[in-house]
Amino acid sequence: MKTDTLYSHLECLMCKNTYDADQVNSYCPECTQPLVARYNLKKGLSKEVLKDRPLNMWRYKEVLPLKESQHIVCLGEGMTPLTEADHLGSELGVRRLQIKNEEGNPTGSFKARGLSMAVSKAYELGISEFCIPTAGNAGSALSAYTAKMKGVAHVFMPEATPEVFQIDCEIMGAKVRKINGTIKDAGAAMAQENQDGKWWDVTTLKEPFRLEGKKTMGYEIAEQLNWQLPDVIIYPTGGGTGLIGIWKAFQEMKELGWVDSIPTRMVAVQTTGCNPVVEAFNQGLDHTGVYENPAVTIANGLRVPKAFGDRLIMSTLYESNGYALDCSDDEIREALSICARQEGLFLSPEGAAVVKAAFKLKDSGFIKNSDHVVLLNTGSAYKYVENL
Repeated sequence: MKTDTLYSHLECLMCKNTYDADQVNSYCPECTQPLVARYNLKKGLSKEVLKDRPLNMWRYKEVLPLKESQHIVCLGEGMTPLTEADHLGSELGVRRLQIKNEEGNPTGSFKARGLSMAVSKAYELGISEFCIPTAGNAGSALSAYTAKMKGVAHVFMPEATPEVFQIDCEIMGAKVRKINGTIKDAGAAMAQENQDGKWWDVTTLKEPFRLEGKKTMGYEIAEQLNWQLPDVIIYPTGGGTGLIGIWKAFQEMKELGWVDSIPTRMVAVQTTGCNPVVEAFNQGLDHTGVYENPAVTIANGLRVPKAFGDRLIMSTLYESNGYALDCSDDEIREALSICARQEGLFLSPEGAAVVKAAFKLKDSGFIKNSDHVVLLNTGSAYKYVENL
């Protein structure tokens, strides 16, 4: 059955080259930058089509790049709660504070959205063997979705990754390699093994479809807020696809007429021991450098020395009049405890980082009393217990 997708082609935002929607593509061969999916939004699409659809991310199928519904590999990802954080909001001193809580996704994180989309598209394109470097959650998600579609996953993770992630991947049949170093080193080891390209590399933004799955967070936030977007979204930023994806969703909805305006300022949060985006933002750069010798952190997902989509991260921050800042591990632990005791939410370290960031932004004047603020908790704290 057709999905009625409006998907038309892939585009490189750097050189503007376009690529066929029906071919296997990774990133732009001309300028080695990410490709993004484009849609025929001018055809128009009423948000009324969402009425009575299943409460998962595939309810937005017209703005996802899959043509045939029989290729959907779904474990129930999406439509996670947007929880009121009244006590924290009162302490912060803002009009409204909410937490978009992604821990309820399959395998416990927002990574499920991206890997559901990437594996589904791969299935449609006839691909069944994958490889990925991961700080943990992406490996778990890839392992789950390849198990569901009867494919094969090769997962490369730093030795410092909590053991639960290795168990998670292996119990679902993935082939796991532990690598000394950072996720960048894991990626290098993976590239060495995959020189002949026998596996499809689903590294963050080195293929165009994980971003499309993650952008559904933006569609959900809008729908859950009756199509009135918040003033500020604060996002923990490693590879950056969540931040980029939400902003992409807002732009698409504006073109479709689903939202009247985009008032949202996007904020990237990193750790003090690995903050390439913060350094680039403070210097007004359009790209980041490679962060040398990144410190081990309790927030594994933020230990990314250089994101492949760094230019897209920076453009999102500048276009939205956003900001970038960092937090220490001690500040993350403090925020984790405060949120648990005040709101009954045991956030991932990455999610706790955005809580601390919100208070810093309020103190600096970036966040105003009248603002409606949404924080993103990207995963489950229970997979990080050994870090805490």
